[in-house]
Amino acid sequence: MTPIPGPGRRLRFGFGTNGFGCHRLDDALSVLADLGYDSVGLTLDHGHLDPFAADLSRQVARLAGRLDQLGLAVMVETGAPYLLDPWHKHVPTLMSATGTGRRVELLARAVRIAADLGAPAVQLCSGQAPEGMAEEEAWKRLTAGCEEVLRIAQEQGVALGFEPEPYMFVDTVERVVGLRRRLGDPDLFGITLDVGHAHCVDNLPLLDCVELAAPYLVNVQIEDMRRGVHEHLELGTGEIDFPPVLAALKASGYRGPVSVEIQGASLNAPEVARRSLEFLKAAEPV
Repeated sequence: MTPIPGPGRRLRFGFGTNGFGCHRLDDALSVLADLGYDSVGLTLDHGHLDPFAADLSRQVARLAGRLDQLGLAVMVETGAPYLLDPWHKHVPTLMSATGTGRRVELLARAVRIAADLGAPAVQLCSGQAPEGMAEEEAWKRLTAGCEEVLRIAQEQGVALGFEPEPYMFVDTVERVVGLRRRLGDPDLFGITLDVGHAHCVDNLPLLDCVELAAPYLVNVQIEDMRRGVHEHLELGTGEIDFPPVLAALKASGYRGPVSVEIQGASLNAPEVARRSLEFLKAAEPV
C-alpha cells in the first residue's frame, strides 16, 4: 500500500483544520499555504465544510478549485465530536443500538467528498461501545458497519483510514489490524496512525506501532502527548522523541501527509502552525 520513496524524498507535512476553528476555511487554507504546508487535514464540521449542507456540491467544487490553486493536497477527516449529536461526543457510532444509519450516511458523504476533492482516504474511528455491550457483539456491529462503508469506498476508489483513539473501542494499532482481518484484509481498508495517540495508550512502544501500521498506512497525524493523558500538545512540549518517529516513517516508504492535529490551537492557530512546521522540518532526518 505504501511504495518505497526515491532517494532524498522528504516527508509531506500538513495541518488539521480542527486547529483553525476561529478561521473561515478559505482563510485557514491560505495561511497554511503561505506558511509552506503541503497538505491539509479537512475535518468535516459545522463551521468549515458541513457535509449536510444544502449546497454541498457547490461548496465542494469551489473547494477543489481553491486547493488546486494553493497547491494543497487534502485528507478528509470525520472526527468532529458533535456533528451528529450536540450533547454527546462521537455518537451515534457504528455500534450504537439506534442511529447507526446516520453514522453510515456521514461516512458515505465523506467518501464522496473525498472522491470529488481528489483526497486518497477518509479518516474514521470507532467511538465507544455502548455501555454493557459484550465485546464480541461490538466487534460484529463495527465490522458490519465498516463493510457497508467499505462498499461505498470501493465504488469511489477512496481508502478508509481507521484511526485508533484513546479510550474508544478501537484504541490501539493492534486492534485496527484485528478489525482489518475481520473484514478480510481489503486493500482499501488502511490505518490512520496518530503518533500522539500511540504514545498515549498503545501497548507497544511507539516505533513498534509505526512498524506494525506501516504496511497499511494511508494517513498520519502528529502532535506531542504524555503517556496516559489524552491532550494534544504542541510539538516539543510533551514526551515524544520525534526524529526517530519521522525516520521510521521515511524508512517505511510512507508517501502520504504527516498532519499536525492540535484542536486547541484555534485561538493562536497561525503561530502554532508556524512553530509546528519549523519543528517538523528541523526534526526530520536528512
